[in-house]
Amino acid sequence: MTFHKAALYFVILIIFSNCSPTEKSMNKGFKTVETSANVEIENVYNPEDHYTKKEVMITMRDGIKLHTTIYSPKDTTKDYPILMKRTPYSCRPYGEDAFSSRLGPNKYLMEEGNIMVYQDVRGRWNSEGVYDNMRAYIPNKTGNQIDEASDTYDSIEWLVNNVENNNGKVGTYGISYPGFYATYSLLDSHPALKAVSPQACIGDFFFDDFIHNGAFLLSYWRATSVFGYMKDQPTKEAWYNFPDIGTEDQHQFFLDHMPLSKLNAFYDSTNVFMEQIKTHVTYDDFWKSRGIIQHLKDIKPATMIVGGLFDAEDLYGPFNTYKSIEENSNNYNTVVFGPWSHGDWARTSERQVVGNIHFGDELSDDFQKNVETKFFNHFLKGEASGETGLPEAQMFNTGTKQWQSFNTWPPENTTKHNYYLQQEELLTRSLNNVQQSSDFVSDPKKPVPYTEDIKVGFTPRKFMTDDQRFASRRPDVLTFETEILENDVTLAGDIMAKLKVSTTGTAADWIVKVIDVFPADTKNTDDVQDHLKLSNYHMMVRSEVLRGRFRNSLSKPEPFVPNEITDVILKLQDVFHTFKKGHKIQVQIQSTFFPYIDANPQTYVDNIFEATEADFQKQTHKVYNDSSIEFQILSN
Repeated sequence: MTFHKAALYFVILIIFSNCSPTEKSMNKGFKTVETSANVEIENVYNPEDHYTKKEVMITMRDGIKLHTTIYSPKDTTKDYPILMKRTPYSCRPYGEDAFSSRLGPNKYLMEEGNIMVYQDVRGRWNSEGVYDNMRAYIPNKTGNQIDEASDTYDSIEWLVNNVENNNGKVGTYGISYPGFYATYSLLDSHPALKAVSPQACIGDFFFDDFIHNGAFLLSYWRATSVFGYMKDQPTKEAWYNFPDIGTEDQHQFFLDHMPLSKLNAFYDSTNVFMEQIKTHVTYDDFWKSRGIIQHLKDIKPATMIVGGLFDAEDLYGPFNTYKSIEENSNNYNTVVFGPWSHGDWARTSERQVVGNIHFGDELSDDFQKNVETKFFNHFLKGEASGETGLPEAQMFNTGTKQWQSFNTWPPENTTKHNYYLQQEELLTRSLNNVQQSSDFVSDPKKPVPYTEDIKVGFTPRKFMTDDQRFASRRPDVLTFETEILENDVTLAGDIMAKLKVSTTGTAADWIVKVIDVFPADTKNTDDVQDHLKLSNYHMMVRSEVLRGRFRNSLSKPEPFVPNEITDVILKLQDVFHTFKKGHKIQVQIQSTFFPYIDANPQTYVDNIFEATEADFQKQTHKVYNDSSIEFQILSN
């Protein structure tokens, strides 16, 4: 296999179809049955035996044709709804005699029979047209104006009028970028569109995946190849390559290529997306126009938003998609968040493990069978009354490792409590009125790693529950923790870090981590890495960064005044986690999280992608003791 094809296989199968190679091979209509003597293969379900496949080019209102693959049940004695996924990651395999090994959102919807449709979006793979990353929505379109909403509308219009044995009802779904296209289908929605499930859906690229609150997620740098290179005609083969970084040590590679301008040797201006990231370094009109959250008003189809509480890529999108629809629409709208990393709920793994932490068994299968299938069947095959039997919010408590249902999210019975960052590394409910501070020296040339693991790749996942002891023992990480808890404390909702800080420099990043410190007598499980123990494990529950220049405005950055006490307010995405009696709540504050996030030079420059080596300077940062972390605590 060539590097070109190997890289493509890695990205398409592992990252964006949310299947590891092992899981993918287990998903080809067979299951592995282990015996004492050997491994037997048992035929379970072969889509080719039950479906016919057809490929068509559907013409959009401006004349552009989009490649569309249609799998229809061979049993034509009844009508079926249409389940459609629009994707920038390819409808492969191409050819009417080449079948996908698994159809639709899950095996249950596949086996019971639905018309499954896949479409290469405009400008991608075998579709015509020009691709536009996170194409901006155009309200009140006229004439031949197009966006992803019009492409979805035109596609549904053709499908319901041309695909035999359809019942006139359509559902859309997708994970990650396909989740964004599922969200997009809600805008100017076709009357036949009845049920939509955006999952791990991108909401805004200034807060999802590549940028978090103005900080560039350096670990995704290689992934810009997927989105950045354009093509001028339909193709069934990849037209882009990934840079060969020549090492399995990603941390060292990015250290060796600091400042960021050194990475220009790997990409030129033909990587359109990387050029956009490098030139639009504030939340300007370019990014604002591509966000979809602000357009989610007066939504008509039923929606079920799905996400993973340990999704390193897309937490902002699903939480804010749900909340925006809930606030601005009167449709059936539910949300499901489990103990999953990116796309885990669509996988077939029996044990649900993120990093070193086991959360339970058959969680994804239960979701697929009893939640996702029930949702689509109710609105596409059932009475569509809205009486689905599903809760408004189905959330997994990552501390108790149990599902709970709520009528709203965040729950109504929460109260906000401030925990203060005090001297002697204490996290307390009371404030010492004598002004004091804790300080640390941040050296961007020796940044704090985001993980102890030596790895290469661009979709970090495991670290979302990683042990943070290695960080707490560094002098450039401030650590604050409570006494041992005498009662359970359950956080439900977002977290606000309200910091008062100063720095000897003119620029700084602020990273806040919320951590569950396990008791010393916690026993290991088989999922723990060999060099670790769950005894005193420091499990990361949530983390986030704010590039300090954006503390007052994401659109108008400003330097720090050296040694001046300054407010920095940072929102961490929602959690649902019980810190059990006998555990401790810990908060870590640091200024590097490398190379998940690029290193701030700590000298203010207008564009960090143009910073020089001389700009990278050690600086002393202080966090004052009237800083607090605001938790939403669930009442018993």
